[in-house]
Amino acid sequence: MMTAESMPVLRGELKFNEPLSAYTSWRVGGPADRCYRPADLEDLQTFLASLPEDEPLEWIGLGSNILVRDGGLRGTVILPFGGLDSLEQLDDNIVRTGAGVACNKVARFAARAGLTGAEFLAGIPGTMGGALAMNAGAFGGETWPLVARVEMLDHHGELHLRDRSDFDVSYRTVTGLRDEWFVSAELQLEPGDAQAALENIKALLEQRSATQPTGLPSCGSVFRNPPNDFAARLIDTCGLKGERIGNAQVSEKHANFIINLGEAKAEDIEALIRYVQERVAQVHGVRLEPEVRIIGVFA
Repeated sequence: MMTAESMPVLRGELKFNEPLSAYTSWRVGGPADRCYRPADLEDLQTFLASLPEDEPLEWIGLGSNILVRDGGLRGTVILPFGGLDSLEQLDDNIVRTGAGVACNKVARFAARAGLTGAEFLAGIPGTMGGALAMNAGAFGGETWPLVARVEMLDHHGELHLRDRSDFDVSYRTVTGLRDEWFVSAELQLEPGDAQAALENIKALLEQRSATQPTGLPSCGSVFRNPPNDFAARLIDTCGLKGERIGNAQVSEKHANFIINLGEAKAEDIEALIRYVQERVAQVHGVRLEPEVRIIGVFA
């Protein structure tokens, strides 16, 4: 068993039995055995190299696409936000971003540099690591069409450079990860007008605020859109807006959002997800697949 005394000299922050509700956008989730927030990439490499070979690992950026069950997580959680935060322009059209950088920060950085194509990232409420892992998208844009190559970290703390061709990418799905995790990406963008790009970001965020419950704890979209349809439409036509289990509620503003009205439990949210799936299947004959990852153990 790992203890604070058995760890190498580290510069990051290691916590034991840490409640994950503080790290998820739904504000729910039981404790993790260990949480580590690295100081930087080198520090993270040192930490990973010290872990047992069979140590379970989970990465949580801004926690916007996960539901952590009330019993929490066994093993170690890596918290890259604030540690893997490098962001730079490599040449005229390439932006290199760390996995812990918020997507909206990348969008604004690129726009100010007069680079276009990344504006949609402003509507993704997570970090670039999470966006890369699931090919996150918003406003009709997706992450991976921008990617030239990525840097990965394995369980031993070893770095690997991977080209975009090393991965199979589709709607909200990325395969070929080889038990590795994203630590940075190089994004290929197009030159354009900085002011126009910033105005585009502003318009997209205004649209998001008008159509989504941005002021309440949620995970973003709960379900993937089925082929040639929209999950929100299917849920809405089932009359499920406002449906509640405990303090979890299907948003009345956007049917593909489930919000925490206050003190909701993960089990309430998961039960509501299952109920929505069942009702949509009964009414429309369509099985909605969650976009959100459900992890951890029951309380």
